[in-house]
Amino acid sequence: MRGEPGLRQEMQGRTVLVVDDEAIIRELCAKVIKNHRILEAASGEEALEILGREAIDVVLTDVMMPVMDGLDLLKKIKEEDPAQPVVIMTGFADKDVILRALKADADDFISKPINLLQLRTTIDRVLEKKALREELHNLKRMDRLKTEFLGLVSHKLKTPTTAISLFIQNLVQGIGDPQDQGFQQTLKMILEESTYLESLIQDLLFFSEVILREGPPRLAQVDPSAVCRQSVKDIYPRAAARNISLDLHLPADLPLILTDREQLAFILHALLDNAIKFTPLGGQVTLAGEIIPEAVRLKIRDTGAGIAPEERARVFEKFYQIDPAHSGQVRGFGLGLFYARSFVQNLGGKLILESESGVGTTAVLSLPRA
Repeated sequence: MRGEPGLRQEMQGRTVLVVDDEAIIRELCAKVIKNHRILEAASGEEALEILGREAIDVVLTDVMMPVMDGLDLLKKIKEEDPAQPVVIMTGFADKDVILRALKADADDFISKPINLLQLRTTIDRVLEKKALREELHNLKRMDRLKTEFLGLVSHKLKTPTTAISLFIQNLVQGIGDPQDQGFQQTLKMILEESTYLESLIQDLLFFSEVILREGPPRLAQVDPSAVCRQSVKDIYPRAAARNISLDLHLPADLPLILTDREQLAFILHALLDNAIKFTPLGGQVTLAGEIIPEAVRLKIRDTGAGIAPEERARVFEKFYQIDPAHSGQVRGFGLGLFYARSFVQNLGGKLILESESGVGTTAVLSLPRA
């Protein structure tokens, strides 16, 4: 866990919503905690409207307000998001108010008349608790993800390694005639399993570098054309092995986008790999780009069998895999589309699948322009 200096640095520039029907109190609070981004609301209703469209780190609210008082606002906020920190401003003698606020899960209190040092200290304390909770949540999430991922890897690697091991054991014991047709078919199967095992290891390394990377997206201005070309180049051997035509159509003036380059590469890799996997031998996969207002749109289109209506809602679930042959042995990890959509949402974009049975599937990815 990071030390105290790291937490202090993370706390800088957080967003504090000050709620009070008296403008002079809001202005005073804003001056005292000026090292943060301050938003102001003159009523509980206005505060809820701001919370509906803004990410707020701490709500600082007075109790005595017309129409919706601070305690009603506290209850509404906690109903919507129990983890949202709320600090109540109240008088020394308001013991009943304090008890009611505690029952409603208030995070801290500030006494009136306001002590400026107390105000600054209280806000910093609540922000520090929030940062610690977020870090603990992320650590638990990463630990759970690693456990699930390792379990899946163990399961997926077991089948090809077992098949290869059994064949080698037979060779060592002298079982099988190299001139026999069955022997040659087994040899071909082992070659296919070895190739599959190699692709699994490549995916494992690729997934682990991006999925298990900690921290928020590393946003920068990125040339989507360059990432598209590299993604097509990387995935081309898989398409060639299935005699699938892989085409790239991008406009010459495709603008820069504000995104995480590694996560965008993961998204494209997952969508292209999925398209190739479910396109029959000799089919076609196309990656095309176009410019729309305030965004760049990328489309990955395949000539596969399409996705059945009952499965479209589930394809983005973690570990879920379509099994058209009903074999129970679907190849891959079942994580590509899940994390592709998760990354797209984190990057402020949108990902949808358009599919028609017997015609194919088109993944439509939209990302904001820089």
